[in-house]
Amino acid sequence: MLDIKELLPATGYIRGGCSPLAMKKHYPTYLHEQGLELSELAISAGKRGMQIILAGTDLKDATNATFANLIEQESK
Repeated sequence: MLDIKELLPATGYIRGGCSPLAMKKHYPTYLHEQGLELSELAISAGKRGMQIILAGTDLKDATNATFANLIEQESK
């Protein structure tokens, strides 16, 4: 994850307009594994305030995303 101050210089995109789809340069996409089970997943459509809804499997296919357990559990 990039700090918001690093987003524009690193990617050329502003906050809210950064999407894993159709990037000018390929960046790895990582999503929590539960996203694969979702039939509707909302992501940025590349413009602030606009979203696209697609299935987690379709996002994986379109972006070559890696799905993994990204939630750190606190030990008891």
